[in-house]
Amino acid sequence: MSGEKLSPGIISPVRRIGRREFDFERQVAIMAIVNRTPNSFHDQGRTFALDSAVSAAVKAVEQGADWVDIGGFAFSAAQDPIEAAEEIERVVPVITRVRAATDAVISVDTHRPEVARAAVEAGADVINDTNGLREPGMAEVAAETGAAVVVTHSLGGPGRRVLRPSYADVVAEVAAYLQERVAYALKAGVGPDKIVIDPGHDLNKNTFHSLELTRRLEEITAIGYPTLVALSNKDFIGETLDRPQGQRTEGTIAANVVSILKGARILRVHDVAATVASVRMTEAVLGWRGPMAPSHNLA
Repeated sequence: MSGEKLSPGIISPVRRIGRREFDFERQVAIMAIVNRTPNSFHDQGRTFALDSAVSAAVKAVEQGADWVDIGGFAFSAAQDPIEAAEEIERVVPVITRVRAATDAVISVDTHRPEVARAAVEAGADVINDTNGLREPGMAEVAAETGAAVVVTHSLGGPGRRVLRPSYADVVAEVAAYLQERVAYALKAGVGPDKIVIDPGHDLNKNTFHSLELTRRLEEITAIGYPTLVALSNKDFIGETLDRPQGQRTEGTIAANVVSILKGARILRVHDVAATVASVRMTEAVLGWRGPMAPSHNLA
């Protein structure tokens, strides 16, 4: 594509995703991260065991998450590759058990079409692809299964090293990429009401790139599809505040609130309870929901 915007007029802000409905004009969905990997950058394998992964997912929903994102292979290049069969063995049992326990949206974080198909057959509603549907057959799996898709920007994709990534204008280049990949998905038969976009903070981007994406996020949301941001505990927050993993909650909340004000409508997070409180407050200030227990100076 030449960079022209896709028309947002054809895309309703009301979305049915799995068993839940969202009005993204007035509502923010909270996606909880559950990594069944031994090496994820934040939890470092705490949910690698099957029971731990299932328990974490169920607890997240109890804390207010609308959505659970289940992954079996980290994005980082600093890991050994695994076969698709092993990735399936990691994610499918979790999806099966979580699907039986909740009506929350379930997504599978994968770039492999065979994993995506197995996950959807097990009960996943969404394919969350940090490779932007570049693996042959991925868009077709989404179209054939009717799953929703998160189309994410990255330069190299999961497990691939990109040294010193550079951009002339990171926001313009990410926006152009997302438009091109959305057009590809539509051509493959994915419905416009099935598409979510994600600019991919920190994915082959440095701290300055991720801050710029957040500052100018309205240029991404203007593409016209619901925008997901995955900022939680990422290095750009740690480097901005000089905080290690485990001490980035406040920075994450601040960046998420800024993103909501600039049009983000899905937040991918580790700390569900803190995010729910901050999102409910933000929605109330914006006039999207009323206070839960009003009484001060009302009697």
